[in-house]
Amino acid sequence: MRARSCDFAQDDGTVGAQDDGVGLDRLNPVARLVFAILLAVPVLVTLDWVSAAVMLALEIVVFALAGAGFGRMLRGLVPVTVVGLIAAVSMALYGRPGGVTYLQWWLVDVSQRSLLLALAVFLRILALALAAMVLVGRVDPTLMGDGLAQLAHLPARFVLGTLAGVRTMGLMADDWRALGLARRARGLGDHGWLRRVASMAFALLVIAIRRGTDLATAMEVRGFTATNAAKRTWARPSKLTGADAFGLVITSMVVALSLLAAIWAGTFWLIWRGAPS
Repeated sequence: MRARSCDFAQDDGTVGAQDDGVGLDRLNPVARLVFAILLAVPVLVTLDWVSAAVMLALEIVVFALAGAGFGRMLRGLVPVTVVGLIAAVSMALYGRPGGVTYLQWWLVDVSQRSLLLALAVFLRILALALAAMVLVGRVDPTLMGDGLAQLAHLPARFVLGTLAGVRTMGLMADDWRALGLARRARGLGDHGWLRRVASMAFALLVIAIRRGTDLATAMEVRGFTATNAAKRTWARPSKLTGADAFGLVITSMVVALSLLAAIWAGTFWLIWRGAPS
């Protein structure tokens, strides 16, 4: 039986990058996802602030050299900084006390250990967010789908369904805006915000179900449920290149340096061992 074409791509060429740029643009989307996961390991398995600080500093330097743009990274971290500060303040006020106590009142106990834990939490949030934002946030979902199906060997039906879901998620904001305009045009927008939100949410759910049904039918017609899906051909193959190997080396070095810095400073502490004393 003739193999069916499974094309995630929008134009010809090899899926190794989003364009002919330099730096991060030359990395395969799957490799970028793997790098983001690797960079998350040190700040997820440790509770110290040194590894998180070194990780964040190295990420900024490496991403800037790779063409991410220092100003763009700072602008992207603004909302994350607010969330990080809220988490850090909570940890400083209500974290496990230890060492010198600076303030104690009822449930509030600000101590040397709680402040260090607050700093660690703040830096960990920034490091995680920066890696995800730069490496994964701007990747084309179509290119990611190509790589996941060809390199990670995930089922084509699963990848295509996920890709379709990601694509339609972007339409929800437009649908919500259109529903609001339609309700105001019909004089239905002045019955209380709770009733308005509930009604629009139900309408949005109906739209999503109809769109999903149409999408499932279209995929069925195009043969995406065929039993011989393993024989599909690809209009644009996804391949790993030397840039991906170089990126893996750099990522491994960043991870190793952050952990070694914490060990050298004497602050290294695995998260499952609890907060350091």
